[in-house]
Amino acid sequence: MKPSGKAALIVYDGDCIFCQNYVRFARLRAAVGPVELLDARSGDPRVAGFQSQGFDLNEGMLFVFEDRVYHGEEAINLLAILSSSSSLFGWLNRKILSNRAAARLIYPALKLGRRATLRLRGRSLIPADLDRR
Repeated sequence: MKPSGKAALIVYDGDCIFCQNYVRFARLRAAVGPVELLDARSGDPRVAGFQSQGFDLNEGMLFVFEDRVYHGEEAINLLAILSSSSSLFGWLNRKILSNRAAARLIYPALKLGRRATLRLRGRSLIPADLDRR
């Protein structure tokens, strides 16, 4: 897939160590061009905009690519398909999560791991009403 020229956007939970590491290690630039990483807790108004469109960021990260928003397991599946497989992480990511059925099966465990890690670290979930703050 060739880069579209327009920056792709990943909205993730910056308090989640798994999310931080995933977006850092998913090498997308060669496949999609520029990629903007947006911490859902940053106060950026786009986050509230996505929430007002019905996207629950506690249910999954967002990947905005070619004017379409992918959420949760769809986002992780497309990210795996587009990511470089040049590292061990990239190879495993692509091998496992680029399969739509595997992404659908594994994603709930990833969400559970995120919630457990946030709780252990004393962090809260992302507030659902960022547009009202």
